[in-house]
Amino acid sequence: MSIRKRTWTTAAGEDKTAWVVDYVDQGGKRRLKTFSRKKEADAFSATAKVEVREGVHVADSASATVATAGKLWVATAAAAGLERTTIVSYQSHLDLHIVPLIGEMRVSALSIPLLRAFEDDLRAASRSPAMIKKVMVSLGSLLADAQERGLTTRNAVRDIRGRRGRGENRQEKRLKGKLRVGADIPTREEVKALVGALSNRWRPLLLTAIFTGLRASELRGLRWEDVDLEKREIRVHRRADRFNAIGKPKSASSERTVPAPPIVINTLREWKLACPRATSRRTDPSGKPIMVLDLVFPNGAGKVEQLNNIVRRGLHPALLAAGVTIETEGLDEQGNHIPAPKYPGIHALRHFFASWCINRKEDGGLGLPPKVVQERMGHSTITMTMDTYGHLFPRGDDAAELAAAETALLG
Repeated sequence: MSIRKRTWTTAAGEDKTAWVVDYVDQGGKRRLKTFSRKKEADAFSATAKVEVREGVHVADSASATVATAGKLWVATAAAAGLERTTIVSYQSHLDLHIVPLIGEMRVSALSIPLLRAFEDDLRAASRSPAMIKKVMVSLGSLLADAQERGLTTRNAVRDIRGRRGRGENRQEKRLKGKLRVGADIPTREEVKALVGALSNRWRPLLLTAIFTGLRASELRGLRWEDVDLEKREIRVHRRADRFNAIGKPKSASSERTVPAPPIVINTLREWKLACPRATSRRTDPSGKPIMVLDLVFPNGAGKVEQLNNIVRRGLHPALLAAGVTIETEGLDEQGNHIPAPKYPGIHALRHFFASWCINRKEDGGLGLPPKVVQERMGHSTITMTMDTYGHLFPRGDDAAELAAAETALLG
């Protein structure tokens, strides 16, 4: 591997200088790479020498553009059988955010400074912090696929994550973004008011969400055959995605059996008699369609209910009726601030269920240990449970318990 200086004169009579790195890659092919400064050529030479020795070097000419690598990445995800929702999300990130800004760059040329500039460009284009985070995750997955294909030697997105994670342990991360009761998690008083305000066909669905912690997709895909009214159990092994297709949960740990309290079971008994029935394609001997009772919480036609309907027509009106609201800047005809639902999504009810499982019995909770909470929530690992809800578990060192321990020790 050598570095040589190249000089030439342009047609306009201007003298030019460049530095050329001349080397042979691990496949025995001669490569040339030109730099405007010797410092850059030296840095590349040192890096390429190690990569060639380890057999991982990828020349720019052997790489591919981000747009091309993105197509391969999406095709790989589809071939792996990922959910339709995931594939659509990947394609959306690629088409709307990644390709317009860095689609023509080669994946081998992506570096930390370039990706920091990419993040800045996303902010300048009014992308939300949440969307920027999702796009960067997708770009990291894209580069990982490109690495496996030999199109690049490094994943600069993971390099950024590694640097940002230094000096901040898991406990610090957990405390920095912990969920707050009354802001992210409904309080006991708010849930009492909400339960009292529930009515019509949304009552059984929202009660089940509050007292079983099922995800919205699991509620939408729940079938009556999975509800055991005698044993007071609900078996979770299906979900409905955003396209209303019913399939298995995303992970094996999401498949679980959750006990249900009497208020849920009694409400479901009544609801089963009024629940809309979906018409099956099968017919009886007389040619009439057979009516099949299938989904527990269907729409009026007996089909999968849309999530936005559950939120806009079920949750939000119930929160407003219960007085669980916040003031907005808008004013009504009397000049009063127009109230809005305090909790925008149904996932807040899942957070409450987790807190209910965790809280001590004397505080109106179930007092369950972390491992049982993980199973009830359907989390893949106990780490996920503790990172999300660890700060809610009783510490065992509050004033009352310290006093009791002192009395037991000293008499």
